Amino acid sequence: MMWINLIGLVVIGLIVWWFWLYQTKSTEVRDGSIEVRVKDGVYQPANITVPANESVQLMFYREDATPCAETLLIPELEISETLVLNKRVMVTIPPQKAGRYPFHCQMQMYRGTLVIK
Repeated sequence: MMWINLIGLVVIGLIVWWFWLYQTKSTEVRDGSIEVRVKDGVYQPANITVPANESVQLMFYREDATPCAETLLIPELEISETLVLNKRVMVTIPPQKAGRYPFHCQMQMYRGTLVIK
């Protein structure tokens, strides 16, 4: 009985770490564009740093057929895009002031952050 409780606590800990605590390294955009893969339940890269007051292009390539991966939302920038399976979709981020702009799928299972500085 004690082992079952211990295994349950470990599983709960892993779920909390994966969905709320895990942060990937930030990828910096230097040439004005970057490709983001939508695959295996995550955006790769999920943390993207771009320069302030410059237009940037994010090229999303969706490899994951799950319905949740179909929509990309960047609410604070009023961006909503449909990501077509196995096709590249260009999302242009107009010049913005410095800040952190979360992006995610419609159910917020896929999550990332656009850091403008």
